[in-house]
Amino acid sequence: MAEIRAAADLLSTVIAPTPMEFNRGLSERIGADVFLKCENLQRAGSFKIRGAYTRMSKLTDEEKARGVVAASAGNHAQGVALAGQMLGIDVKVYMPVRAPMPKVQATKAYGATIEQVGETLDESLVHARAWAEETGAILIHPFDHDDIVTGQGTCGLEILEQCPDVKTVVVGLGGGGLLAGIALVMRELRPDVRIIGVQAEQAAAYPGSLAAGHPVAAAKMQTMADGIAVGLPGDVTFPVVRDLVDSVETVSEEGISRALLFLLERAKLVVEPAGASAAGWLLENADTEPIAGPVVCVLSGGNIDPLLMMRIIRHGMVAAGRYLQFSVRVPDTPGSLAAILADCAGADANILEIEHIRTGPHINVDEVEIALRLETRGPEHCERVLQAMRDKGYTIVHEPEIP
Repeated sequence: MAEIRAAADLLSTVIAPTPMEFNRGLSERIGADVFLKCENLQRAGSFKIRGAYTRMSKLTDEEKARGVVAASAGNHAQGVALAGQMLGIDVKVYMPVRAPMPKVQATKAYGATIEQVGETLDESLVHARAWAEETGAILIHPFDHDDIVTGQGTCGLEILEQCPDVKTVVVGLGGGGLLAGIALVMRELRPDVRIIGVQAEQAAAYPGSLAAGHPVAAAKMQTMADGIAVGLPGDVTFPVVRDLVDSVETVSEEGISRALLFLLERAKLVVEPAGASAAGWLLENADTEPIAGPVVCVLSGGNIDPLLMMRIIRHGMVAAGRYLQFSVRVPDTPGSLAAILADCAGADANILEIEHIRTGPHINVDEVEIALRLETRGPEHCERVLQAMRDKGYTIVHEPEIP
């Protein structure tokens, strides 16, 4: 705690505490007060500056002169680059080839040298380690170092200052630096607080590692949440998470996209997929998991590519029953399309896209298959639209799943 408090004093000249906002929508969903800890509004767009600046400020003058190297999907890169700019340290960052362009551009804007290699953070980290060995540059690990965990723990101090009666803290989990730092603070100052880590289920290394009792590589890494797509828990963070965190849960891709859409619409906050993972778990488990409040849900980052945001919003709209896609077969005669349009309008559904399919193994020569994408108002409206189409005598091809 002494080290975390010292880090908080150090950072007080660099960053300001991020806001904590009460969210009525989430509170109503889970039946307890929910507060959003908005690290997406942090300097450089995520909590990462906390650990990066803490770690780099402790380097000796000789180490600073050698420069630093990091590997990151984007947020850690920006934190290290910004810290390097403030401390006068040369920074080189290895990023995956598919790292979001806004994160790459922001890292460059802070003065770092960028090299994009590999498909994942773990592959980029191999190159960063090699560069450190070759040049003597100091490796600034994204999560697996005591100083990184200490710096991230300052977020836990802010949580207790802003919500002193907190009962549950929910945090997105990648390598575990933020979760470990917050857990250290809570267990020292508020041991009664329930701490929950949340991983994307398509990139979840911690559940298997906790079951095995040691870090085990994830079997797959296929998530939109690039900021928490870490294939192997760290030697520093794993035992802290194992010993101090109450549970590690997973959230689906649909849950993440729905949370991102929910936060955009209901909280007016731009959050990246990794940053929305904790809120996604709350939304997915609101009806099944008793959660004691007040709850603090940490929104860990807000650095998102606008193109990815467009795709995720569309994905979230489908997951929330706000889009409906289906196909019908009708006679290939004049007026058939006009009739479908009129019937969709009669069901109060807005047509977004239409596609004519005239050839296929199951389409007769006198038929046409029409694929429709409609804008709807939720799952119940989707069901009403489909039933209205059936009542009109249409054959619905490939019944859509309604969330």
